[in-house]
Amino acid sequence: MAWSPLKLWDEQTPQRKRRTECGSRDMNKVRRDLGGKKTWAYIQLLWYWLWFLFTCFFLSSFPCTQEMSRNFACRNVRICLGVVTFPVQVPFPFPLLFLQVIKCKAAVLWEANKPFSIEEVEVAPPKAHEVRIKILATGICRSDDHVVTGGLVMPFPIILGHEAAGVVESVGEGVTSLKPGDKVIPLFIPQCGECSACLSSKGNMCIKNDIGSAAGLMADGTSRFTCKGKPIHHFIGTSTFTEYTVVHDTAAVKIDSAAPPEKICLIGCGFSTGYGAALQTAKVEAGSTCAVFGLGGVGLSVIMGCKAAGASRIIAVDINSDKFAKAKELGATDCINPKDYKEPIHKVLIGMTGYGVDYSFEVIGRIETMVAALASCHYNYGVSVIVGVPPAAQNITFDPMLLFSGRTWKGSVFGGWKSKDSVPKLVADYMKKKFVLDPLITHTLPFSKINEGFDLLRAGKSIRSVLTF
Repeated sequence: MAWSPLKLWDEQTPQRKRRTECGSRDMNKVRRDLGGKKTWAYIQLLWYWLWFLFTCFFLSSFPCTQEMSRNFACRNVRICLGVVTFPVQVPFPFPLLFLQVIKCKAAVLWEANKPFSIEEVEVAPPKAHEVRIKILATGICRSDDHVVTGGLVMPFPIILGHEAAGVVESVGEGVTSLKPGDKVIPLFIPQCGECSACLSSKGNMCIKNDIGSAAGLMADGTSRFTCKGKPIHHFIGTSTFTEYTVVHDTAAVKIDSAAPPEKICLIGCGFSTGYGAALQTAKVEAGSTCAVFGLGGVGLSVIMGCKAAGASRIIAVDINSDKFAKAKELGATDCINPKDYKEPIHKVLIGMTGYGVDYSFEVIGRIETMVAALASCHYNYGVSVIVGVPPAAQNITFDPMLLFSGRTWKGSVFGGWKSKDSVPKLVADYMKKKFVLDPLITHTLPFSKINEGFDLLRAGKSIRSVLTF
């Protein structure tokens, strides 16, 4: 076969190889006319160099084709110059039009109160302003279990999961903030940067968020997941219990590429939700007294936030005394179990503090403890924050005098953080060792053991279980 200065090392079919060989023989006369194989080599190199310049510079100068040129595929190529051979990548015109459906494993919940089923699903390519992400690690959150048990009503079948870290596999048309290869955290609270909520300094609930939506679909009203010929619903715009997922580009943010995914995935929900509830929502002051109801991963993160804010007394409340050692390790000064007292827990806390705590946090999601947390606050200026996801279709009843006297009752979603602005900073703080995540992770399991992870959660034997792929 005639020598060529450029050899493509893609896997070739026999038919393609025969075409290459025939093409080489047919060009022998042209090569002789051009002065031999050395001149022909220079011509070929010049051609590929010009094509490279055209793709990278000329096409990218036009707004209408910039996305296509930026997302062209690259072929592995080996350049031969004399006896020296070295690999390079040369762009070839395979634009977004040719992105393929990916088949992968996902944990599908077909109906409530049933185990997850590991299925092969089809994940469609990202559409305009969407990103397809390869999930590297995902945490099991109590909010996911609320869907399983029916406490949070969502359509079935569905792929749950919302606390994860991954790598961008491909992007849709119009995506400029992310590119393939970026390490990212999916965001169940997006940040479009344009709506009234994003532009306000008072909150973080982007109007484009999908929390509480009964649709379970992407913005165009369709799903990117298919299993056994049936569309599978998305969960709060993330759906991370799968090897690949598709999210809107406002619902993912680039993070430090060196950050360990099996650790920083907790910043996607649990840690940020609790830590921010203390620092962002309640704005705990130095020297204050705090009470935290519920010592799961989020509750322990609240304790970490209170400690970081300089609280002088942090009272941890839980009916599982086995969690007290971890709570004290992370900053709790007192730990109490309501089962050890005959009187209501809010009276116990008032008795411990005089007139009630400065700040209380309900991190369970139970109506009764929400009222108890409010009643445990200082009657005149106490602040109580609801952090746990409330049960669906339930009303709360309380004495309005609890608020009339001066207490403040607040809610907190994702710790009050503006997601795209704050998540990269939180990851950077973790990398600088400003806080720890390891104590929150009690189990690291392969993705196939997702049901075991939920069993540990329900039995109170885990704080955070992380699934790896």
